[in-house]
Amino acid sequence: MKNKDIRILFLYVLFFFVASCATQKKDKAIVKSIHTPTTIAPIVENFVIDNSLDDVTIQEPINLFSDRKIWVDSVYNSMTFDEKLGQLFMVAAYSNKGTPHSYAIESLIANQKIGGLIFFQGGPVRQANLTNSYQSKSKIPLFIGNDAEWGLSMRLDSTYTYPWNMTLGAIQDMKLIEKLGDQMGAQSKRLGLQFNFGPVLDINTNPKNPIIGFRSFGEDKYNVAKRAVALMKGLQNQNIFATGKHFPGHGDTETDSHKGLPTVNFSKERLEDVEFYPYREMFKHGLSSVMVAHLNVPSLESRSNYPSSISYNVVTNILKKELGFKGLIFTDALNMKAASNYKKPGEIDLDAFLAGNDILLFPEDVPLGIQTLAKAYEENLFTEKRLEYSVKKILKYKYFAGLNKFKPIETNNLVADLNDAKNDALQYELYENALTVLKNQEGILPIQNLEKQKIAYVKIGDASNTSFVNTLKKYAEVTEVSDSNLDSLQSKLNQYTTVIVGYHKLDSPWKSYRFDGNQLAKLDFIAKNNKTIVAVFANPYALLDVKDFSGIEGLVVSYQNSTIAQEVTAELVFGAIAAKGKLPVSINEDFKTNDGLATAKLNILGFTAPGNVGMNPKILDKIEAVAKKAIAGKMTPGMQILVARKGKVIYQKAFGNFTYGISPMVADTTMYDVASLTKILSTLPNAMLAYDKKQINMETTLGEMLPIFKSSDKQDIPFKDLLSHYARLKAWVPFYKATIDSKGNPLSAYYRKTTEENFTTKVADDLFLRNDYHDTIMKIIADSKLMPVKKYRYSDFTFIILKEYLEKLTGESLDSLSRNNFFKPLGANYTMYNPLQRKSKNGIAPTEIDTYYRHQLLQGYVHDMGAAMEGGVGGHAGIFSNSMDVAKMMQLFLQKGNYGGRQYFSEKTFDDFNTCYFCAEGNRRGVGFDKPQLGASGPTCGCASMTSFGHTGFTGTMAWADPETEIVYVFLSNRTYPDAGPNKLSRENIREDIQEIIYEAIQY
Repeated sequence: MKNKDIRILFLYVLFFFVASCATQKKDKAIVKSIHTPTTIAPIVENFVIDNSLDDVTIQEPINLFSDRKIWVDSVYNSMTFDEKLGQLFMVAAYSNKGTPHSYAIESLIANQKIGGLIFFQGGPVRQANLTNSYQSKSKIPLFIGNDAEWGLSMRLDSTYTYPWNMTLGAIQDMKLIEKLGDQMGAQSKRLGLQFNFGPVLDINTNPKNPIIGFRSFGEDKYNVAKRAVALMKGLQNQNIFATGKHFPGHGDTETDSHKGLPTVNFSKERLEDVEFYPYREMFKHGLSSVMVAHLNVPSLESRSNYPSSISYNVVTNILKKELGFKGLIFTDALNMKAASNYKKPGEIDLDAFLAGNDILLFPEDVPLGIQTLAKAYEENLFTEKRLEYSVKKILKYKYFAGLNKFKPIETNNLVADLNDAKNDALQYELYENALTVLKNQEGILPIQNLEKQKIAYVKIGDASNTSFVNTLKKYAEVTEVSDSNLDSLQSKLNQYTTVIVGYHKLDSPWKSYRFDGNQLAKLDFIAKNNKTIVAVFANPYALLDVKDFSGIEGLVVSYQNSTIAQEVTAELVFGAIAAKGKLPVSINEDFKTNDGLATAKLNILGFTAPGNVGMNPKILDKIEAVAKKAIAGKMTPGMQILVARKGKVIYQKAFGNFTYGISPMVADTTMYDVASLTKILSTLPNAMLAYDKKQINMETTLGEMLPIFKSSDKQDIPFKDLLSHYARLKAWVPFYKATIDSKGNPLSAYYRKTTEENFTTKVADDLFLRNDYHDTIMKIIADSKLMPVKKYRYSDFTFIILKEYLEKLTGESLDSLSRNNFFKPLGANYTMYNPLQRKSKNGIAPTEIDTYYRHQLLQGYVHDMGAAMEGGVGGHAGIFSNSMDVAKMMQLFLQKGNYGGRQYFSEKTFDDFNTCYFCAEGNRRGVGFDKPQLGASGPTCGCASMTSFGHTGFTGTMAWADPETEIVYVFLSNRTYPDAGPNKLSRENIREDIQEIIYEAIQY
């Protein structure tokens, strides 16, 4: 058996030896008929074929070396001479140029046997289909590459855009950049690529550089190297070959090499110390390939204006021999003017190969290039050994990439896969770590003490600011101010304590980021006359034009104007995140590389993607179907839904319209009548303050709280029983019915159509109740009969009584107490009683067409009749709000009285109120809070923990928080429109079903 194996091996070797000899003889015959258009001096080379792993970090299974060598040798030996030459060419391909272009590529594959394609503009599905087609027509699998420095979107539509390298240069956590490389690599692999032509290793020491700039990680060699290594590791973890570019260093140039030949005037010593440093570091960690730039570098090449890409000294002597690089070497695109202006097609291809490049990128004329190379071979300008060196290296990398077993790209779900929700999750992390604070005079950042602030926003620049402004307004009342006349502008700004200036430039890498003269004058004027925070949503080099920073108290560099960059910057301004970034480049003498101030992080709600807090976004997407079901079933015309976890809002959407007819769409800012959520948003927290101050305790009796209850059958009801709905009180009384006639019309004894003396309590438009009716309501409650049996019974009386107590105790109205104690400090500027006093009706969802009491559309007036009779300010109802503001209050509770670094009431107070004292008796309630059901039915999905708490409201609302899962859930709707009718929203368990989806989405 052993002898038989030896005989087989001998025949195998003999076969390839004969085949190789025959091929070489045939190739020699072919070459003789080709005429070379130029005469080139011979170059003597001594190449040694290296079959090692070339120090490239590619995951290759143990014992695969021999299989790889056999495949490489067998393929090489089966190739004709022209096929070997074809492997050197990587041609530009497009997926947006139509059939004539694809036919031309197919011709190059069939006739010139090209080795690869670099795809430019187009789309992912079109590119994948073309890749599959081209690969099927190629005898030897093609290399496929893209320029994807900030993701596939650098070239392709319908793909994701990650931050530019300059933005990454501000990030201090290299694990995040490696994670980015990993994600970019996975997307490249999904699209059938083997090469991502990045990262850029150029050290951008020249702010005027027209083509590198934002593409560089910065001006410090150490910073550039660390980030490039991290990105490379991520890419190559996915078996995508990284390409370091543009050797020997394109960072200090003022010419775009696409248009002309840039000059680098540094000495070789300087280049070795600075520009070569990232390459040496990358080589240590296994960089796969290098791209050589078209540069005029006199210290490295003695021939005047001779491009480095075709310099033997640069490519072979320095890159290969002195720096010891063993991976693949690409030219930069040979159609670029820096190269094509110097040599004609064919000539430039030959010179690039003779210089030591392995792959000729974007050649202008492949047939001519192959002819020229073939003629040069015939004239002994290079050897078979030289050709073998590059071609076998190319084949080896094709084997590394798995092209020996090519599988067509699956196009189903391709776009969805490339735009997975984890992209946004990483994007949040990247920008949170990149934002850089350069000035923070007097601790202006983050903005705190919101009750003392009046904030204006002024836009400078020509790009969108929507995300920034909308997010700012989620934290505080922020007014947009504009005027083309500076004096008029200042007249408007005089009333504000702080002015936020956003400099917004189009988030396009090729557009100018610079301030113009008028913008600089405007910025300078505002800064000198106001307390100013400036956020720069542009390349940090934009600040070079700002000559005086003295008037700017707060300066934030956000680097880009993307939606998430804007959102995260607003978070930083108010303290939801801390500043962590460091400046990657210097700004004159004002700010230096690695400058960056830390700012405080406050425990306020922020924003992120679900995956960053352990939630599955695909499961959360199921919420939308439930919301649409409710609207289609006419359970409610519209709604807001918000989910937060671990202090981050991860889902905030608005669905439907104000009404079922043609009406405004619901927005995040739309205000809803939240009905009984008023109890925990307004009345209860003020009661907790009194409890915290020991003005009341759990055993304080109703008779002690209010004189009206002394000597009544209610005088001995303890506070704890009262707020646990365990006081034998009636559920409610329709107080309004005593004030209307049998047809439902208001009686003149109680109402006026216009305000008059003693008739100033506004119930609705053109309807004013006499002022003393509040006393009547309190007397009706005091005189009402207690239920005969002590058991749980939900009662509105509880919070009507509590409002009366708080107002008597403090001497302030409940709306004033809630506004001053909670809403203003929280920045809950959409939360209030009687919203029409401060907000437009156009931003408030209508609640009901009232046909039984007020006989009008209720829009901005409280739906609850008893609260309306209290002038819209009830202890049990009356608050209007939106989902974000409700979430703030729920997060305050979740954090046991602390929000934004302020302790509103003690942790003990919260714990005392969030305790179910009568669960053993079958009463699930806490003190003021609702709690999860004890049996089969109740207010929740049955999946929330027993420590969770919240409340529901008659108008179709719900707010719930769970300390164990750290989840806040808010659901607001106007299910009572057009009439309160049957509660289909409750009957169909819409709120509970959504809550169940939220809990299903928890991953960890």
